[in-house]
Amino acid sequence: MGAVVFTAVAAHAQKIKIGFNGDLSASPSALVGQSSVAAMQVAIDEVNAAGGVLGRKLTLVVRDDLSQPAKSIQNMVELIDNEKVAIVLGPTNSGNALAWRSIPNQKKVPVIVPMANATDITKPLSPGADNYIFRVSLVDGDSIVGLMAYASKNPKSKKIAYLAETTGYGQAGLKDIQEIGKLHKIEPVMIEKFGVNDTDMTSQLNKLKSAGVDTVVVWAQATPLGLLMRSMEKIDYFPVVLSGFATDQPPFLQAAGPKLIELPIFMRTIPGGPMSKPMQKLYDQISSKTTLGAPLIAQAAHSYDSVKLFVLAVQQAGSTDGQKVKAALENLQQPYAGLMKNYVKPFSKTQHEALTAPDYHWIKWQNGKAIEFNNDVIKSLTPADFKR
Repeated sequence: MGAVVFTAVAAHAQKIKIGFNGDLSASPSALVGQSSVAAMQVAIDEVNAAGGVLGRKLTLVVRDDLSQPAKSIQNMVELIDNEKVAIVLGPTNSGNALAWRSIPNQKKVPVIVPMANATDITKPLSPGADNYIFRVSLVDGDSIVGLMAYASKNPKSKKIAYLAETTGYGQAGLKDIQEIGKLHKIEPVMIEKFGVNDTDMTSQLNKLKSAGVDTVVVWAQATPLGLLMRSMEKIDYFPVVLSGFATDQPPFLQAAGPKLIELPIFMRTIPGGPMSKPMQKLYDQISSKTTLGAPLIAQAAHSYDSVKLFVLAVQQAGSTDGQKVKAALENLQQPYAGLMKNYVKPFSKTQHEALTAPDYHWIKWQNGKAIEFNNDVIKSLTPADFKR
């Protein structure tokens, strides 16, 4: 009898494992991974200091996927089957999430994605199927919804072109741009592509310039996006540029330089200007934890909030069972005043995105700082303009 009681107590006291699966060392997204892991640990430490959840402490199990889909798949299997994690947070790269998203759905283990942005990540594997993947991050599709609304309502946008890199990321974004553009009855003058390692895009840009294109919707990663701005400068061609979240990342600033970073208009999940006090506190707590550069506060805040939302779901479920935690996430009863927003029932059975277009902020770079951007076009936008 005593052994049975001891075993029960030991099981009750066993730590709840949270898995992280993302890039920490191998690509430009590694800084995203480092920022996210540091913020997750801050949230976990806070929960543990307050007594844990269900009488148990949390612990973080970290796996570096080296930005490789095969490694990321291997990590998912190991975290779920061997480490017995209650949830996985990650990855940093959309392609990796798309490579393994069937795994957590088959094994019924929830995932919250705090940094990868591809639209399809949180879609069910088949219509009406159970879906164990949630997200607390910017979504490419919702960002594109905003950008295309701007292009449609801007009276100066008479001739619009689309530009995208040839990677899976770039082409997935281009697909969304084309689909949303059709809803606005936008017929692009032309569509041009460039390689992720290209350093000179003047050939493509000269075609746009000759055609009188005044607005360019671009989907590319940070470095090629910055080099695209350099190419515009080479031929003295400066159309309106509408671009994705990569515009907010350090490699874009480094590639474009201090003046050319001011060209694009983009959207992100945190406002321009000084950080809020809670966000500044988190930044200060993790600033010594990232070895590849200053922390990326947006992804860090997404990750911090993801841990707290998971904890609320476990408390509500009274269990770490994957099916019960999923059901709790889809119907969270307790609001959470997070770093990104006040979350009130952030998910449902059919909506697994905690942050959507109305939560985003319009941003431009000015004098080296990201500022809130609010011109007449943005002021004119209504909910009906955000077509999807």
